[in-house]
Amino acid sequence: MTQFDGRIKAGVIGVGSMGKNHARVYSDLDVLGGIADLDIETAKGLADRFKSTAYSDYKELLATDIDAVTVATPTQTHYRIAMDAIDAGKHVLIEKPICSTIEESEKLIQAAKDAGLTLAVGLIERHNPVVNFAKEAIQSGQFGDLVTVVARRVSSFPARIRDVGVIMDLGVHDIDVTRYLVGSPIKSVYALGGRQANAEFEDHCNVLMDFEDGTTGFVEVNWLTPMKVRKISLTCMKNFVELDYISQSAEISSSQILEFDRSNMYNIPIEFDIRNISIKKKEPLMNEQVDFLSAALNKTKPLVSGEDGLMTIKVCTAAIDSIKTGQRVIME
Repeated sequence: MTQFDGRIKAGVIGVGSMGKNHARVYSDLDVLGGIADLDIETAKGLADRFKSTAYSDYKELLATDIDAVTVATPTQTHYRIAMDAIDAGKHVLIEKPICSTIEESEKLIQAAKDAGLTLAVGLIERHNPVVNFAKEAIQSGQFGDLVTVVARRVSSFPARIRDVGVIMDLGVHDIDVTRYLVGSPIKSVYALGGRQANAEFEDHCNVLMDFEDGTTGFVEVNWLTPMKVRKISLTCMKNFVELDYISQSAEISSSQILEFDRSNMYNIPIEFDIRNISIKKKEPLMNEQVDFLSAALNKTKPLVSGEDGLMTIKVCTAAIDSIKTGQRVIME
């Protein structure tokens, strides 16, 4: 048995690229109680692999004795399916973004509260070990006061994306992580971006966030770069810190200028202190699911709550509005 010792069972609705991974990790945790997908052959293939049961209708899965479910379907279906799951008394982990609109997100959050059920959002980078490392270091004052957070998440166009633009697909992650690391409300959002190779949605964007405590956040995302980059850097009063989500590593730097000849500004001696930190690697999705299942069992707040998902949607919506209007958007 695993750490959950048979106390909880979880199903997966939608087994596209992320749903397949949710099923795999639930199986590794020995909690997988069923898989549902309109493509019954894909569902059956995974169910056979993980010794589970496949359904073509997700409502049949919800009618079983599972306790919780991951919703990993296209964004426009999130609200309806997650609401059906809540109505069936199931705890819900919903893949990002939480819903298509702010209104749907608010209704879903209230429904989960009214039912006394856990609602978590799959903003997976919050569960990356490098983010936990940075959060603890910031809170302890190890890096000094945080001044600016800069994130870059770029790659080529993913064929799996059909219903949202790059802000809702990629930007949500670093907007969420930046909010988490700063720990202060966002005052305003300003964004520049557009469509370079996508006919319907924005495929590149730069988002600037102004926080109430004076910290600045900057997120660059696009589907145009022929190289996958997933990095975030922190400018702090004591250190400059670069985090790599993929390698789960951190580089912590500082420097000081030594005595120099003021008549020779070309040769200024600078002493650098650069430390490379290898953080204990762990799959973020495993961390996410353990956190979700533990929150459901213990009636505690998940690391990424419905409210976190809602706030991220609000920032993303503000960024999209800013691109359209060319104006800074003041957050309510």
